[in-house]
Amino acid sequence: MDLGSRESIYQPEDASLIFPYAPKFKNFAEQRQHLKERLVAACRAFALEGFDYGFAGHLTVRDPEHPHLYWTNPMAVHFDQVKVSNLLLADHQGNVLEGKHALNRAGFVLHAAVHEKHQDIVAMCHAHTVYGTAFAALGKKLEPISQDAAAFYEDHIVLSEQAGQVAVEDQAGYNVAGSIPKVKGIIHKNHGLLTVSRHSIDAAAFWFIALERCCKQQMAVMATGVEPTLLSPEVARYSREHVGSEYIGWLHFQTIWNQLIAKQPDMFA
Repeated sequence: MDLGSRESIYQPEDASLIFPYAPKFKNFAEQRQHLKERLVAACRAFALEGFDYGFAGHLTVRDPEHPHLYWTNPMAVHFDQVKVSNLLLADHQGNVLEGKHALNRAGFVLHAAVHEKHQDIVAMCHAHTVYGTAFAALGKKLEPISQDAAAFYEDHIVLSEQAGQVAVEDQAGYNVAGSIPKVKGIIHKNHGLLTVSRHSIDAAAFWFIALERCCKQQMAVMATGVEPTLLSPEVARYSREHVGSEYIGWLHFQTIWNQLIAKQPDMFA
């Protein structure tokens, strides 16, 4: 399919129509502010989805000017209380270079290792969700039961490394990071879900929301006891190409962003 200069079939051919477009930046300061605002929005989106579980849950995005540093949410602050002013800037050694709060040890160990080992990954999301955590106990991949699930077809893995063991020792993070291939979704056995993006925090956050939703859908189907009809590999791959790209994840998140900026302006404080 010839898309011309468009990134997706969903992008209108008429550029005069209202449609989300990625911003362009004059300098690193502008880009950094943008990334911090989107990171906060991702945390607020997780709050809306009910992904909170005490202090568990870590979202990170790589700094655009200093790629060996990353921004993350503060320790023991609820997702709906995260704002630009309380974000943390940390290095791969767990040192907080900007911010007043502590850094979540488990979040640092895992996320820092992933960002350090995979220089192409710009953002990563993890939370202890109900359905994702339950589905992770099954140790199986999602089946292509729908267009939603097709977005993850051949683009997610089940990871057994450090399964169920809290990652608080440095080597644990590197063991997990070393086992991650080039996919966007990870079902970490006996632990939960992780998503990564080589595009944006927007995409990483949306695909986490989508992965949790797909786990819920598959468990609902499994509960019926009826064998589901699966998409063929050809159809699943075709659908993935049109509904599962990094760009589509970014585009989906723009609807959430618009809702948040209208209803939660305090996140920019």
